[in-house]
Amino acid sequence: MNKRVVITGLGVAAPNGVGLVNFENAIKAGKSGIQYFEELKDMNFSCCIGGIPEVSEDLKLKYLSPLQLRNFTSSGILYACMAGIDAWHDAGLSFAEEEPHWDSGCVFGTGISGVEKMREATYKLDSGKVKRLGSTSVAQTMSSGVSAYLGGIIGLGNQVTTNSSACATGTEAILLAFERIQAGKAKRMIAGSSGEHGPYIWGGFDAMRVITYKHNETPTEGSRPMSATASGFVPGSGAGALILESLESALERKAPIYAEILGGAVNSGGQRAGGTMTAPNSTAVQRCIKAAIKNAGIQADDIDLINGHLTATIKDPVEIQNWATALGRKGENFPYIHSLKSMIGHCLSAAGSIESVAAILGLKHDFIFPNTNCDDLHPEISSLIASDKIPTQLINTKKIDIVAKASFGFGDVNACLIFKKMNNE
Repeated sequence: MNKRVVITGLGVAAPNGVGLVNFENAIKAGKSGIQYFEELKDMNFSCCIGGIPEVSEDLKLKYLSPLQLRNFTSSGILYACMAGIDAWHDAGLSFAEEEPHWDSGCVFGTGISGVEKMREATYKLDSGKVKRLGSTSVAQTMSSGVSAYLGGIIGLGNQVTTNSSACATGTEAILLAFERIQAGKAKRMIAGSSGEHGPYIWGGFDAMRVITYKHNETPTEGSRPMSATASGFVPGSGAGALILESLESALERKAPIYAEILGGAVNSGGQRAGGTMTAPNSTAVQRCIKAAIKNAGIQADDIDLINGHLTATIKDPVEIQNWATALGRKGENFPYIHSLKSMIGHCLSAAGSIESVAAILGLKHDFIFPNTNCDDLHPEISSLIASDKIPTQLINTKKIDIVAKASFGFGDVNACLIFKKMNNE
């Protein structure tokens, strides 16, 4: 029989809050983490705003040693270590000593690792200084560097790997870890993803003109999912981490439980029938949502809340239409729906995991965080669902039992998860 899988730990480094307490307080208050950056203006960016977690040098030393931080430039790996270590401790677990934790592993995704280190290495190589690259240049720039650092710090002895599926990365990572535990191949897994910050990550999106240029003077108003005045996404960065564990293991060690993962699904639209490298195939999105519902063993009407992808682009109304079609629900019958991107921007490969942490905190502590910057609902969206299903103020409620979380990424890839409030058993 498939094992039931629960969440026993959480960690986060987000633009509007580093650490669970700061993050939960921020999302309840609708606090924005979007700021203006003069550096982007100096480099002729159209969009000069973004979201970066605030991390002091002293805080870094709580996660990485001075030796590890020497010549260390990968913000994505740093955020992953912070979120992953915090989640591990939150679950009441300790680092391995002599023997690794053979029954524990991780799937920690990223879009790209160590861009600043690559840039530094390029200059040194071009000037003939190959011997000045340093001993960590490979570890910081290899795709699996994020999981390798985290696995080594904690001492993970099960599968330790990195996935990469653009903006669907974090949600996919959670599903991959879920399936490994469900199949009995591990007792617990760290699941999550990270995204780096800076001009060398965000420049391509600026060139594509998919990020907003209209809010350089009003950065906190820049990210506007589902709004009629949305003008593109705001880039962000950070990491989210979840400790997934078999219910049997969690109960055995009397671990606190945040929620249960009922199931999920991933698929691709094949870049056909309207799907492209940058746009989703709507049929594939709907199939992914339906498959997740079936895999979870629930009905569409059971979903109380949707934590959407919703990036503040022209595709927001399309996403709402896909949800309405897949669920067969509209108007007042549509579930509540919100987008964390209104506060933190689009954290790219980190989005799915950070947003999942937010969804689980709300599920555990009985609240729906607000959609900020959405007082002018897009008319195509308001024609599909009731406006009160898109809350712009915090809602405290004990009536949310099942949450659907979805992410859609470049390459026409999709991922959807179903989380359930965990009753004491």
